[in-house]
Amino acid sequence: MENIGVSIPLISVVPFILMLLSIALFPLFMNHFWEKNKNKLIIALLLSVPVIIFMLANNLSHELFKTLVFDYVPFIILLGSLFTITGGIYLTGDIEAKPAINTAFLAIGAVLASFMGTTGAAMLLIRPVIQTNKERQFKEHTILFFIGIVANCGGLLTPLGDPPLFMMYLRGAPFTWFFSLSVEWLVTNGLLLLIYFFVDSYYYKKEPLSAKIRDIEYVKPIKIHGKLNFLWLIGVVLAVAFLNEHYLPFIKQNEFYRFIREGVIFIMGGLSILFTTKLVRESNNFTWEPIKEVAYLFLGIFITMVPCLLYLETNAHHLGVNTPQQFYYYTGLLSSFLDNTPTAVTFHSLALGLGETSGKIVAEISENLLRAISIGAVFFGSMTYIGNGPNFMVKAVAEENNIKMPSFFSYIFKFSLIILLPIFVIVQLLFI
Repeated sequence: MENIGVSIPLISVVPFILMLLSIALFPLFMNHFWEKNKNKLIIALLLSVPVIIFMLANNLSHELFKTLVFDYVPFIILLGSLFTITGGIYLTGDIEAKPAINTAFLAIGAVLASFMGTTGAAMLLIRPVIQTNKERQFKEHTILFFIGIVANCGGLLTPLGDPPLFMMYLRGAPFTWFFSLSVEWLVTNGLLLLIYFFVDSYYYKKEPLSAKIRDIEYVKPIKIHGKLNFLWLIGVVLAVAFLNEHYLPFIKQNEFYRFIREGVIFIMGGLSILFTTKLVRESNNFTWEPIKEVAYLFLGIFITMVPCLLYLETNAHHLGVNTPQQFYYYTGLLSSFLDNTPTAVTFHSLALGLGETSGKIVAEISENLLRAISIGAVFFGSMTYIGNGPNFMVKAVAEENNIKMPSFFSYIFKFSLIILLPIFVIVQLLFI
């Protein structure tokens, strides 16, 4: 591997950087072009071509094959199945939008996020939250905290919660290891929920009396449609938890045996399609476009990041990033403005290159560094609209329902810097 690293020039990481910058900047400056999935695929392929040529010319096709087959394919199968299953669960109803009820909604979302993914939990709950609060005048703060808690920080407890964690799982972190982050999960989400309760109580007192009366008069019980999908969701959780080499040692005999897990996950998604009525998916505004977007973009990301990962693994000692605190903040910084999944993978490769063997080793790196990478990627993904996939989706749904949301930079200054960042610093001081 060392010889590979020496033979890879720094310029080979340029397509990866351009891929991430495309994701970050096109939605801001060329949104009309970027909103078409076909254009995303074109950009991904254009940036991938020079990397593929470089890898083939330098006899590194095996590294490219390994990344696409054993990282990209499981990643897309998991996200696609979770997207399909959660898209078949539809919540209706309108209950009174008191601060305690809204806080309970977000608390439930924080728990669900770890077991059905931040995207699944966010898309499941955002419309009921909006429906519940439709009579209220002040709603923006609820959506902001929803993004912070449900679409991001709630997803820390399992590899299903957030894609960066699934990538760490694929690199050897046991399913149950992520439960060791429960204290960080509890402190972060607990503080966010506590702050939200007081903020929502403040705004609830400012609500016009007429709005409160309408809210009380129009009450419709919460009802769940497509309940059978919870069975398929449990199937996915069990597949990720138990269909791996930790419980099935024979998988170590042939790396392709690990696709037993992906096969079961894929079947769970198929059963969801088979047994969910068309009406439920239509009511949920379900389309395949979001998962197509993920598949196209991450095809480009996974291809272009291969030279970057190899470079980092072999040059880690020269980069000056070696403490858990540095890994936490650097992972967090890049996860804020780029996608948090490739960021986590990149810093895992950096940690791998350090070759640290002291202390407990998890996923081939120091457990302390893995904790810093995992927490930094998940939490800081909430710092901007582009840090994690569900963020922009929640924003779009809110705006569709006539809720005025802050701009990209207003989000940072009105919410991230004054609410999220202080909590993340507290987490670092206490635990990292």
